[in-house]
Order: sequence, then C-alpha cells, then structure tokens
Amino acid sequence: MKFEPAEDLQHPHTARTIRKTTAEKVSYEFRREGGLEFEEPEIENPEASRMKRAAAKHLIERYYHQLTEGCGNESCSNSWCASSAGFSRMDNNAAAVKALELYKGNAKLCDPHPSKKGTASAYLESGAHGNMKMNNKDVHSVRDNFKDVSYLTEEKVYEILEICAEKEDYSPLIRVIGRVFSSAEGLVQSFRRSKPHTKEELKSLQGKDEDKDEDEKEAAACSATAMEEEDSPTSSSSSSRLGEGSSGENDVQKLAPDEVSVDIEAVRRVYERLLSNEKIEAAFLNALVYLSPNVECDLTYHNVYSRDPNYLNLFVIVMENSNLHSPEYLEIALPQFCKAMSKLPLAAQAKMARLWSRYSTEQMRRMVETFQQLITYKVISNEFNSRNLVNDDDAVVAATKCLKIVYYANVLGGDLDTEHNEEEDEEPIPESSELTLQELLGEERRNKKGPRVDPLETEQGIRANDCRRPLIPFEEFVNEPLNEVLEMDKDYTFFKVETENKFSFMTCPFILNAVTKNLGLYYDNRIRMYSERRITVLYSLVQGQQLNPYLRLKVRRDHIIDDALVRLEMIAMENPADLKKQLYVEFEGEQGVDEGGVSKEFFQLVVEEIFNPDIGMFTYDERTKLFWFNPSSFENEGQYTLIGIVLGLAIYNNCILDVHFPMVVYRKLMGKKGTFRDLADANPVLFQSLKVLLEYEGSVEDDMMITFQISQTDLFGNPLMYDLRENGDKIPVTNENRKEFVAQYSEYMLNKSVEKQFKAFRRGFHMVTNESPLKYLFRPEEIELLICGSRNLDFLALEETTEYDGGYNRDSRIIKEFWETLHSFGEEQKRLFLQFTTGTDRAPVGGLGKLKMIIAKNGPDTDRLPTSHTCFNVLLLPEYSSKEKLRERLLKAITYAKGFGML
Repeated sequence: MKFEPAEDLQHPHTARTIRKTTAEKVSYEFRREGGLEFEEPEIENPEASRMKRAAAKHLIERYYHQLTEGCGNESCSNSWCASSAGFSRMDNNAAAVKALELYKGNAKLCDPHPSKKGTASAYLESGAHGNMKMNNKDVHSVRDNFKDVSYLTEEKVYEILEICAEKEDYSPLIRVIGRVFSSAEGLVQSFRRSKPHTKEELKSLQGKDEDKDEDEKEAAACSATAMEEEDSPTSSSSSSRLGEGSSGENDVQKLAPDEVSVDIEAVRRVYERLLSNEKIEAAFLNALVYLSPNVECDLTYHNVYSRDPNYLNLFVIVMENSNLHSPEYLEIALPQFCKAMSKLPLAAQAKMARLWSRYSTEQMRRMVETFQQLITYKVISNEFNSRNLVNDDDAVVAATKCLKIVYYANVLGGDLDTEHNEEEDEEPIPESSELTLQELLGEERRNKKGPRVDPLETEQGIRANDCRRPLIPFEEFVNEPLNEVLEMDKDYTFFKVETENKFSFMTCPFILNAVTKNLGLYYDNRIRMYSERRITVLYSLVQGQQLNPYLRLKVRRDHIIDDALVRLEMIAMENPADLKKQLYVEFEGEQGVDEGGVSKEFFQLVVEEIFNPDIGMFTYDERTKLFWFNPSSFENEGQYTLIGIVLGLAIYNNCILDVHFPMVVYRKLMGKKGTFRDLADANPVLFQSLKVLLEYEGSVEDDMMITFQISQTDLFGNPLMYDLRENGDKIPVTNENRKEFVAQYSEYMLNKSVEKQFKAFRRGFHMVTNESPLKYLFRPEEIELLICGSRNLDFLALEETTEYDGGYNRDSRIIKEFWETLHSFGEEQKRLFLQFTTGTDRAPVGGLGKLKMIIAKNGPDTDRLPTSHTCFNVLLLPEYSSKEKLRERLLKAITYAKGFGML
C-alpha cells in the first residue's frame, strides 16, 4: 500500500472518496504534513494482507490517541503519553507524524486506565502487532470526552459547552465540532427539526448510534485500503449511510417538498454563541477545509442528493455561518466550499433558492456579500488579462454559480407577478429563404426561437422579469472589479460555443453591469452582420445575384419617412434576414460616407418625424414628457411594425434614440403586460385617482357614483365610451368590487386599448432582435438605457477620457479654454455640442465617460468654424487666438449644424 500526498487524495475529480473515520484523519495528517510514503510488502494472501493492514491502522490510531489524549493514568511514566507529567503537548499534525514513527519503532503502548476506558477500548487489541478484535462490552462512552457524539443538536451543543465552561477547557467541544462539521454524514444528521425525546430515549438512541458507528469504522478502514487496489470507485459508504439516516430520524416530522429538515433558527442560535470564541471559530474553519473536497466528490461521482435529499442540510448549516466572508475563509475554505456547492444538481439548487427566498433582507444581503467578497478578493489578488482569463479561475466561477442561487432566491422572495404575461405572436416571424444555403454551409441559426433561458429559471417556473421589486436591489449583484478584468470578446465566444470546459459570465448576466452586457450584445450583433455578409457573398457566387452585403437605405431629407419606411417594409416582406445586415444610410445629394455617424442622424430624424404629435401615431403627455400609443390612430398596423423595426435597428447598429416611452413599454417588449402600478409613470394623474378610490374609507357607491363604464377622448376631442364589463354602465363600483374595477381599468388603458398597435410594434422589434440575447441579458430598465442612452450628462467624465491629436494635448492653451467654455454652456447648448460631435445628444450606456471623443488640431487661427466626424466622435478644432473667438465660433457651429459633406 502507498500513501500519496494529500493534495492528490483531496483532488475534487478523484473517484476515491476518503472517508472521515479517525483512521482516515490520522492518515490524512501524515500525508498533509510531509507527503510521507508508507510501503507495505506485497502479500500473496489477500485476507492476510487485509488483516495486517487493519492491525497496523489500529495500532497507529492507538499511538495517536495516546499522544493527543493520553491513557488517563495521572501517574503514567511513558514519555510518549499525554497523561505523563513531563509530556509536551503537540498539535494534531505533529502527533500524527509521531504516531507513525512510534509504530515503526514498536514503542511502548500504555494500557488504558479505567477513567479512559471508553476511549481506549475502541482501539483495544490483544497484542502490539496481534490481530485486533473489538469487544463490544468494553465500549463505553465517557460524557466528558463525548466520543459517542456523531451528530449535533442545539441541546447537545449547550450541554458540552456548559461542561467545558465549568472546566475552563473547550478542547472537547472543539474536537466534537471538528468531528461533526468535517463529516458530511454527521452534518446532514445535525440540528434536525424533530419531536422532543426523553432522556431515556436519547440514551437508547445514542447507544444504537455508537454500535452502528463502530461497525461503520471497521468497514471504512477496510475500504480505504481496498480503494488502492480497485480500478473503479467503490460504492460510497457515506452515500449509503446518508440514505439510512441516524436513528434520530425516526421522529423527524414529515416535510413539504420544498422544506428542509434543518432547524435553521437553532443553527443560528448555536453559531451566535460559539463564534465569539476564537478557538471554536478555528474549528469551524478547519472542518470546512476538510469537508468541502469530500462533499464535492460525493456530488460529482456518487449522486448523493438523489439518494437522500437531506444532503442539502449541510449546505444550509454551513451557509448560516456569519463569518464566511471573513479573511480567514477567503483563501481556502470558502473557495473549496463554493466549488462543492456549485456541483449541486439543478433540483437541489432550485430547492435551495426557494428556501433562501423566505430569508429576511438582512440575511439575503449577508449571503450576497459573502460570495461577492470572495469574487472581489480573487479578482484583486490576481492579475487577470487576455492570457490569464478570469473565466479560468475556479473560485470565481464557483462563487458566481453560487451567487446565481441567491439571485433567484432574491427574485422569488420579492414582489412577483407571474400572471400578467403578453401573448406570443400568433404568426411566426418569416424565415429567410437563405436558410437552406445556411444549413449547407454550416451556418444554421442557433436560436430560431429566440434567446436561451437559464435552466434554473425554468426549474423555478419563473422569470427574472416577473419580479417587480426584489428583496435587495439587483444592482447589489453586480461586481464591478470582475467587470473591469473580464475579457468580453473571449467570454462571448464561450457563451456562443457552450462548452462544459469554459465558463461564460454571460450565463450569469446579473453580475455584469450594463456597459459589459452592451459590449457582449455588440459582439453578437457584429458577428451576425458578418455572417449575413458572408452568406450574401456566397449567394452572389452560387446564384449570380447582385452583391448587396449591407442594408442600404437611400433617403431624401425632406421625405425621410416615406423613403425609409417604404424601403424597410419591402425588406420585411421579401427577406427579413436582410434586416440583420449592417445598416448603411445615404442622404441623397450629400457626400457623407456612413461609418456610423450618418446612421445616427438618420435615426434621429426618423424619430423626430414619427413622434411628431401632428402625425397622430403617438400621443404626448406634457406633464410626464412621455409618448404613448394612440388608440384611435388612423395609421395601419404596418406603420407601427416599421417603427418597431427602427427601434430594433437602433439597438442592432449600436445607435441611441431620443425616444421617451414609459417603462411599461419596455416591460411589454420583454413579455409582461401593464398593470395598475405601471400607471404611476405612464399616467400619474389616473394612477393617483385610482389609488384614492382604493383607499377611500367611505361608501364608494354612494359618494363617488362610478360605474364600470369609462370614457376617453380621441384626438379630435370626441368622447369614446367603453364598458369594462358587459352592461358596465349599469354596474356600480362598490367597496367590494373596486379592486376589480381598478384592475380592469388599468388593463384597458395599458393593454386592450392599444393591443393592435403594440402587437404590430413588438412584431417589428422582434424581426430584428429575435435571435439576439437581448432578453436573456437585459432587464426592462436596461433596455431603455440601450435605446435611449443615459440622461445624465457628466462633461467632467468626458473631459477625463477625451484624447487629443494633431499637436494638441491636455495642457494646450486652446484645450484648457475649450473645456472652460464648454463647462460654462447651459444644458441645451451642451446637448447641441454632443449632437454636433457625436451625432446624438444622449450619453451612451455607462455615461459620457464611456464616449471616446478625440479633439484634433485643424490648422492655426482662422475664421472657419469647427467641424466634426460624427462617425468617429472627432472634433476638428482650429487654434483660435482667443477664448472669446473660440466661444463665438463654437456656438455658431453647434447651432446651425445640419447635413454632411466631404472634407
């Protein structure tokens, strides 16, 4: 037999599970101390070999216990016995190594003293190297040493604690904690919610456990060496024992499927009392280090959860440790535990999320901080780059997977609305006729039915968008240090390939900020554009079609709506796949080449025309400054479809639009219907009126005299009546049915009255984004940010990130005067400057600090106006002679800028 180094034996992917009997612990200490090797001569007779190994193992155990606990004889003269007067105490590692040396040297073994009979008799043998046989009548428990404790209850912990406090020696409690909390079997059985036992029942149960434990120790000692001789993994004794449970399980009450058998409140009380003691806290830490690799192995190779769902108990108990995020745990213990926890099967993760969803906000935040602390610690203590990817760090990946469980617990524990869902489009979006060629070329569309759905989301039967208000804000799940070191191009590749070997943080979008997710979306859009371009080139070669790799729109400024929408309508009808090509806009009679800037102005002009109230497609609320679908519009559904296409194209081509919709529009785009609470920003006056109705304490029927018939006015001021219920004008609103009235009123205003218009709008939007990971990555408020950009214009952040060219630098006189001038502008003038320089007056996702603007020198002092390349965000600025002249020329340029030309 050969003892290998501990690192090999603890490797999470080894199928040889190390069982945690005392013998294995001793062997583990030998190996961990110095990677010692212990060779035994090969014996032809397997039975004799097994007996010799068992004898050697028991002798080593006796030496170990003699060194750590002694024989119990206060007058012992053995210099290698902890009971002798001159013995120097040693830690477990040193004792383990010394025990092996004493065994090899055939050193003296003490006879067990009566006061230590219960401990020593478990390892009693007839001679120093003879055949050892257990004598059950010699097995007695000594209450002070608690050798019979294989699992813990709250009462047992307090009992041991009280005894230790009396003797001012906490080592028995530390040993019990080390033994139970390092054993999956012990921890799973601990702190069960059970009926109270009498003292006689407890003694009986403990006696049965003691007998069972001794039998299991012998079996485990044999199997530990037998593992070295077998090629395939043994049937895990721990797994089978988990199924049996302890005798204390007989009285455990039956639980609901989503319940766990742990008394969580008892666990919290125990932790609260014990963690204040530093030595006891160290026992929890060391036990977790030993426990985690074995648990990971159990979950990876032995499928323990399917055999015994109570295996989840140990994760519940460990996660209640409020010190998990402390520095001592971050290096080894917590990373190993996260790796084990990340191996839980999907059903177990879902059950854990449902359990945690009932936790308080404070408890939920503690768990989030625990995993976030580990991720941040690992990120800042390593130098991650394109060669050393954060995706390859097992601790960061495991902690992120664990954080996902907490994220869905946060969703489940929040304010959920799973009922009000938009119906799917009845007619499928037409597929391109190029599909056959794409299949032949290996270019099949991966996500024909839209973006993927997270498996844990499916298991829970909810969506993140169902949560109106989570327990803690979603922003607390974002880890900024991780976002800073994440190589998004590599991460996106792993996301698309979907291999088991490489983890993508895009599968956990909650941890990414909007800027990082927007970059992932940008890569997805660009790759789709390149794919469509390649298909077009191949088509032109195979079928001789005219080469048209771009979505070209040639428009007249004076007829931009007619030209653009007619062209887009033709494309949508003939070949929707062309909408996924890169947009290329050309204004008739202008020389500008579209490298992005021309498209920006195109979108802005289209939006200005479409949302003009005079056209009548949208209504405008002066109080909220928001647009809403006009329920009495004369425009056909096709016009709304084209508007949806424009919004989708803006996202697809990374352009920001100056549109002002209430948040309910973006929620509806993500599949959720509008409800009463959405009226708060869509129609605040109506919202307040209905709220007063709901809170009114008098008689609604007598005092308000409202019926289930409501009235609206169209664009021409004509009243329109609508019955919320059949014969609504004859049904009064009462205190009893007012909630129904409010719900139906909201349903009509936000959904039914604009159903045709919105469905057409959504259909056009999905024509462009149906294969995009948009829904998977973004929440509704982030979709608004994608389309509209940031409303906060921080020009100080823009100044910090601006670069200079052509001879200018940060300290140039003209540059200093330029920024002084710009900062002195009013809000409207600043927006005009952004429009002039970048093609849009909105900040990109992440704010102006993410805008890469360049100021380049454009000659010496002159009367010429500044010019710009909106495609590349470049401002061409002559070196004006004075600050006054700079201000005058710049204001004139940004005020009267319109059109494109070639410089």
